[in-house]
Amino acid sequence: MENKKYIEIDNRKVEIEDERNILELARKANIDIPTFCYHSELSIYGACRLCMVEIEGRGLTTSCSTKPEPGMKIKTNTRQLREIRKTIIELILANHDKNCPTCQKNQSCKLQDLARRFDIDEISFKQTEKDEPKDESSHALIRDPNKCILCGDCVRMCNEIQGIGALDFAYRGAKVQVLPAFGHDISDVDCVNCGQCARVCPTGAIVPKKEIDEVWEKIDEDKMVVAQIAPAVRVSLGEYFGKEPGEVSTGQIVSALKMLGVDKVYDTSFTADLTVLEEGAEFLERLETDQNLPQFSSCCPGWVKFAEQYFPELLDNISSCKSPQQMFGSLAKKILPEKNNIEEEDLSVISIMPCTAKKYEAKREELKDEIDNVITTQELGLMIEQAGIDFNSLEPESLDMPFGFKTGGGVIFGSSGGVSEAVLRYVSEKVTGKKSDSYEYRETRGEEGIREVTVNLDGKEINMAIVYGLANAKKVAKDVLNDKCKYDFIEVMACPGGCIGGAGQPVSYDLETIKRRGESLYQIDKSLHLHKPQDNPYITECYDDVLDEIGSKRAHELLHTKYYNKQRISKEGLELIKQSKDKKIEIGVCVGTNCYVKGSQELLRRIMQYIQKKGYSDIVDAQATFCFENCSQAPVVRIGDELINGCTFDKAMNVLEEKIKNI
Repeated sequence: MENKKYIEIDNRKVEIEDERNILELARKANIDIPTFCYHSELSIYGACRLCMVEIEGRGLTTSCSTKPEPGMKIKTNTRQLREIRKTIIELILANHDKNCPTCQKNQSCKLQDLARRFDIDEISFKQTEKDEPKDESSHALIRDPNKCILCGDCVRMCNEIQGIGALDFAYRGAKVQVLPAFGHDISDVDCVNCGQCARVCPTGAIVPKKEIDEVWEKIDEDKMVVAQIAPAVRVSLGEYFGKEPGEVSTGQIVSALKMLGVDKVYDTSFTADLTVLEEGAEFLERLETDQNLPQFSSCCPGWVKFAEQYFPELLDNISSCKSPQQMFGSLAKKILPEKNNIEEEDLSVISIMPCTAKKYEAKREELKDEIDNVITTQELGLMIEQAGIDFNSLEPESLDMPFGFKTGGGVIFGSSGGVSEAVLRYVSEKVTGKKSDSYEYRETRGEEGIREVTVNLDGKEINMAIVYGLANAKKVAKDVLNDKCKYDFIEVMACPGGCIGGAGQPVSYDLETIKRRGESLYQIDKSLHLHKPQDNPYITECYDDVLDEIGSKRAHELLHTKYYNKQRISKEGLELIKQSKDKKIEIGVCVGTNCYVKGSQELLRRIMQYIQKKGYSDIVDAQATFCFENCSQAPVVRIGDELINGCTFDKAMNVLEEKIKNI
């Protein structure tokens, strides 16, 4: 008892345990100190200054960046602190887009909440910044700089958790902004569409791109509309309507979708079961031949795009299986038109996903004909509201067959480690040749961003890595390439905790919420009669009727795909730049009397402008020179070893471009 350490917060004695700072200790004492820029999963930044507290003997300090020390006496709610916080919020609001009723983040915006909490009904400061255009270039996200409060949450999330750095601060002082590189559109930089920037954004500066209007149009048309529900949606949509995190609402979701006008509601967990069989068979073949190991999972489109951009040398290691979303679209477009006596163009397939990257995936060139629209959990909640449906009072309905039947192995796909566990449930029986009543591999579960698992299957050791967060994926991928590790199978999810932490989920800044969603998926698994994807009778029927057998040519046509190198600058290109720096193309423009009179000075100026504009400065060196002894044919220019008499700007640039091509 005497070893316990305490501080005093607002006249209450609070024990110091493993809290990193005063802010965390205050929250433990049920005191909500306001903040914009503090997230327990990100580095401590201290930019917004809202979380300042008053420490006896020290004065004002930020609670997020101050460690608790025994004996501290802290006030969190003095008059001075209230006035400071109110002023900070007013300053932010002065240059903030105030169209709150039409903002996508309305009612889940921290700025709105704090403006109400501090009773701000008038802003004392004038707006000084002009409106900036929205960036709607991405399939997955919308970036509105007029709603950015410069908290830096998106910057740190993209850099620290995802290891990409697609966003950063630009300019200085009053002109500072958060931008993609060089002010480009978000679609033109290395963004992988994971949307984690939108998940942590406290305002509407970055939000998922909605497809609600397109879905309503399809429902209103005389077409058959079917929807698939991802595993993570069933344990999170209830939060949108005030239910506790993790509360399962599958039946109510089906009922709501039918009321919205959807004809059939299916389960993405069905094709997650299918993915296990195809991916598991692929894994067993690689184990047998000892080729292209480790095998990386391919369910997460954010991870796949990340690998295409940063690790194209590992693309052969990524499973060729489509994601469960795309497998469903492929099967639905193949099976449902004939089954329902309609043309394929009269069928619309809608996905309800926890993820923004799924929007991008559905529009990839090689996959774009399989899914018509992807809406997030948030978007479905809004559609239900638009229709005036009292979600919490709905009687549950059943998913439609055959794509509504699943095993627990398909359901746990929504949580980090779930894919690995489901694959083990299949592979274990294939390796041992024995059916088993046991199905849980709890060692794959956990909260760490990188987890290592070794499973012994009948004397055969399977080494696995389970990874979430692309910065962690980058570390593991580098270790694989440098032979620093020995894995057989690697599961990667871009989002913290897996799909349950996707950017399309109801807004929550509490990691405990993500944890409870995951726990619910495993509870669903326990409650189902079947837990192993290979035991799903409708999967067996699907192979018999359509796919032939696991890994067959027909299965590959419908369920597998190929990924491509999307590096912006290839290694060969980098080597070319290096070589070109060592050996530049030299341009000499004669400025002797005859050439000067004929306009060589102006010609040199235009050539140098062209080189700068095209970004050729590293590979081309242009300068003035004297007499090539062809004065009668002025102006004279030498490009490399080629002498051009009577040279014009167009002649010079044609020669230059040809020489650049041949470097």
